Amino acid sequence: QVQLVESGGGLVQAGGSLRLSCAASIGTSSMYSMGWFRQTPGEERNFVAAIRRNDERSIYADSVKGRFTISRDNANTVYLQMNSLKPEDTAVYYCAATPVTSAPGNHFYLENSYPYWGQGTQVTVSS
Repeated sequence: QVQLVESGGGLVQAGGSLRLSCAASIGTSSMYSMGWFRQTPGEERNFVAAIRRNDERSIYADSVKGRFTISRDNANTVYLQMNSLKPEDTAVYYCAATPVTSAPGNHFYLENSYPYWGQGTQVTVSS
């Protein structure tokens, strides 16, 4: 069973940085494509970033391009480095995994492309 546990959320001032981590169960991070989504109260969960397994290509939502970076290490952790944070980045951030490794980039924008999800970590950016 795939298990994902996020950490690294917290409170930060606008312009600051945070790094989120997603610890995956053994083998998951290296074998799966991984994504990050975020959700605010009353809203749908929205795509933030993904890293595609077959070529390690990073994919980003327009709202975070140039500010956020997704990466993974050789173990089982995926990271989301968030710089130049804005109040509108405030949300619960979720890590997700899919065994799909080579679909077109827009496949990874879709919430229902990911069968496995973490519990989320809160990020709050104050103005």
